Amino acid sequence: MVMKRLIFILLAVSLLALHVNAQRAWEEVDTLTLTIDHSGDNDFVDVNVKDGYVYITTSRPVTVKIFSILGQLIAQKDIQAGTHRVRLTARGIYVLKIGSVTKRITI
Repeated sequence: MVMKRLIFILLAVSLLALHVNAQRAWEEVDTLTLTIDHSGDNDFVDVNVKDGYVYITTSRPVTVKIFSILGQLIAQKDIQAGTHRVRLTARGIYVLKIGSVTKRITI
């Protein structure tokens, strides 16, 4: 019984990894779509999750990496200042590394 559960879990994780590895398309979006209040801060990175998209707004160029909860690299991009988004189709918990900042998000 324990062996069947272990095999089922390994199969589920493998299928999730295959699904999550699909090509991620980064898009630059209009900054007016988000309400951002930084109270005069000139150097910021803001992360919002909405409708399966991760929106990243930054005041400077940064490298963004998205990892699955298992540590697998899902997407990586060097983005310029502005607002960018990436769609994550699989629900779950992800880890974002933006420059030297690390955040956990849930889709």
